[in-house]
Amino acid sequence: MIQSLLIANRGEIACRIIRTARRLGIRTIAVYSDADADALHVRQADEAVHIGPSPARESYLVGERILAAARQTGAQAIHPGYGFLSENSAFAQSVIDAGLIWVGPNPASIDAMGLKDAAKTLMAAAGVPVTPGYMGADQNPDHLAAEAAKIGYPVLIKAVAGGGGKGMRLVESAEAFHDALASCQREAAASFGNDHVLIEKYILSPRHIEVQVFGDSHGNVVHLFERDCSLQRRHQKVIEEAPAPGMDEATRAALCASAVRAAKAVDYVGAGTIEFIADGSGALRADRIWFMEMNTRLQVEHPVTEEITGVDLVEWQLRVASGEPLPLAQEDLAIHGWAMEARLYAEDPAKGFLPSIGKLELLQFGESEGAGGRGRVDTGVFEGAEVSPFYDPMIAKVIAWGEDRDEARERLSERLSDSAVWPVKTNASFLVKALDHPDFVAGTVDTGLIGRSSAVLAQTPQPSCEVLEAAAAALVPDVPVSGFRLNAAPIRTAWFLLDDQEIEVALHPGGGGEAVEAVMVAEQGQAWRLSPWRREGVHGAAAGSGAIVSPMPGKVIAVDVEAGQTVTAGQKLLTLEAMKMEHTLTAPFAGIVAELNVTAGQQVQVEALLARIEAEAE
Repeated sequence: MIQSLLIANRGEIACRIIRTARRLGIRTIAVYSDADADALHVRQADEAVHIGPSPARESYLVGERILAAARQTGAQAIHPGYGFLSENSAFAQSVIDAGLIWVGPNPASIDAMGLKDAAKTLMAAAGVPVTPGYMGADQNPDHLAAEAAKIGYPVLIKAVAGGGGKGMRLVESAEAFHDALASCQREAAASFGNDHVLIEKYILSPRHIEVQVFGDSHGNVVHLFERDCSLQRRHQKVIEEAPAPGMDEATRAALCASAVRAAKAVDYVGAGTIEFIADGSGALRADRIWFMEMNTRLQVEHPVTEEITGVDLVEWQLRVASGEPLPLAQEDLAIHGWAMEARLYAEDPAKGFLPSIGKLELLQFGESEGAGGRGRVDTGVFEGAEVSPFYDPMIAKVIAWGEDRDEARERLSERLSDSAVWPVKTNASFLVKALDHPDFVAGTVDTGLIGRSSAVLAQTPQPSCEVLEAAAAALVPDVPVSGFRLNAAPIRTAWFLLDDQEIEVALHPGGGGEAVEAVMVAEQGQAWRLSPWRREGVHGAAAGSGAIVSPMPGKVIAVDVEAGQTVTAGQKLLTLEAMKMEHTLTAPFAGIVAELNVTAGQQVQVEALLARIEAEAE
C-alpha cells in the first residue's frame, strides 16, 4: 500500500481524499496557493507545501511545482483529484517518469479518450453505440454545414477537446449554423487550445446517464452501475442520482456491458466514467442510448455511487495504484437503496447565478435524519473561511440516501432547506425548488428542465411571516401590546432590516428576556440577518409629520434640544442606546421642536413618540 500521498488539488476533493487516506494510515501532503494558505485541506493534511500565486495557472496547473513539492516532502504517489491536471496525460507521464505512483489511468488511456472525435471512432470499433454525427478531419465551415444538414437539425456542435459545458452549441436551423460554429470555435480555442469540432445529432429530450467503471492492472474491469446527471444548467450538472430513474434490469445490463467494453478497449486502470446520452422522450431502451465521452478520472458525483454500493472509490483508487487487484468482483456488487447529490454553490440565482464571494460568517448544514445517519456533506470550507474569486465557487456537495427515490429526494430537500450560509449567497433554495419540481418528483427529467423552468426556480425566496415574527420577538422580547381593534387581537408593528431590505414585522407579547442586537433567520436554505432599523435621519417619521419615534426599545442617553427650540434639517436631536449601540436621531426638516417627551436616562419602547418637529410658517 502507498505510504505517502501528495494531493495535487484543493477544496472539497482534496479533503475527500485526505479522509480516506487517513483511515488507511497514509501520510498526506497538501499543496496550496496564496489564496488557500488557510484552507481546510491545508489544515487537514499532515504536511502542506506552497506552490505559487492564487491564479490556478500559476499554481495548481503548474506540474513542475507539484513535482517539486513531491520531491521536497518525499511523497510516494500523487493523486490529481478532478479538474486541474487530472486528465493531463503529459503530467501523468511526468509523474511516472519521476519514479512516483500516478493514482489514475495510464497516460495512453487518457490520450485515447481525450479527444471526443477519436474516442467515438474507437468506441464504434469496440461495439459501443455512438450518437449519429460527423467526426471527420475536414473543418471547413461549408463542409461542416453540409454534414449538419445530412444529420438533420437540431444538431450539437462540440469541441473535440471540450469539457465542462465549454465549446458546445445547440443549433436548430441551417441559418444559425455558421454563427454558432464560429462562436464555438473561438471558445474552444480559448479554453482548450484546439478549435476542432464534431457535430452530432441533438436528442430532443436528452438524458445524461453515466456508468462508473473501474479497472486494475491485472486485467479486471467492473462497473458500479449507473448515475443520472440529467438535471443540468447550461451543460453543468446540478443534481445527480443513482440509480437512474426508469432504468429496468435489461437496459441496465446492456448499458453497463457497453461501458465495460469501452473501458477494456483502452486497457483502463483506475476509476473512470463512461458518459452516455439517452433519448428521454419515452421509456429507456438500450437501442436509444449512445456513447458520448469518457472521463478518465474520479467524478464530482462519485459519492452517490459510493452510497448505493457501500464502496469507497478513493480507497479502490489507492489500492489499484498500489498494484492490488480490485477488492470486489462484478458478482459481489449490488445496488442498495437510492442516493442523490446536490452541488451547493456560492452564487446568486436571482442575479444570473453570478458567483458570490466573501467570508462565510455563517455556515451550517442540515442534519441527516434516519437511515442510520446515511448521507453526508463533502466540503472544502469551514465557518469563517473565505470564498475566493480564483476557483470554482462550490461550497459543498450535499448527499442524501434513502430506501427509495422519494425518500432520498425528500431527505436531500430537507437537508438543503435546513442549511444556512451568510452573507455569501448560495443556490440552496434553487436546489430545493428543483428537487420539488413536479417533473423531477416524477423522475421525468431531461437536460432542458432547468432551462424551461429557470424563471421560477431562480426566484429569490423571502422568509415567512411566522419566522420573521419569531425573530422580531427575540429582538424585542418585551412588547407592551396596546390598542383596541374591534373583533381582533391588538397588534403592534416595527421596522427592521432584513440584510439591507427595510421590512415591517408584527410584534407579539414576548416571554421576557434580554434583547439581542441581531438575529439570523434561516428558511428554505437561505439565511438573512434581521436587525432593528437604525435610521440615520427620519426615524419613524411619517411623510412630512415630523414625528420622531423610537425605532426599538432602548434608553435615551442624551437630549440635545429643548422644547420650542429652532432646529435645522439633519440636526442632532437625541441619542438612543439599544443593542449595546448608540443611534442618533436627527431632525427630518427645519422647524421648531413642538413636542419633547423624554429626558436623558429614560427607558423607551419601540415606536414611542420621542419628539415632534413642526415646520416654521412661511
